[in-house]
Amino acid sequence: LHARYVLNLLHETRKHLKQLPNISHVSTCYSEEVTVCGDLHGQLDDLFLIFYKNGLPSPSKSYVFNGDFVDRGKQSLEILVILFTFLLIYPKEVYLNRGNHEDHMVNLRYGFTKEVMQKYKVHGKKILRMFQNVF
Repeated sequence: LHARYVLNLLHETRKHLKQLPNISHVSTCYSEEVTVCGDLHGQLDDLFLIFYKNGLPSPSKSYVFNGDFVDRGKQSLEILVILFTFLLIYPKEVYLNRGNHEDHMVNLRYGFTKEVMQKYKVHGKKILRMFQNVF
């Protein structure tokens, strides 16, 4: 995805998240299902498997993602682009909780910083700063 679109997505995601409270309450009735996921750690195939088995987020399919989206795996950036896009499309059905890997110092050690800089050589620093701002 071109850097311009990534930056635009990050800007819109940050704007949306700033409007939300620090704590989100998710409730459901017995007839509705909520899928809770955690620790994707840059494993895009795991996210695709979750969507394959449970369906994509939609007005009738809610998801809670419990952080640790990035680091370790090679496709953290793609995971965030997908999750942030679903968050903006379905703000009442997609919830993203920040994990300990959504932190600048942890990203330096476990790979997300390097991944962004390799994928976006020219605009990498700007994109990385914006990701940290969103986190």
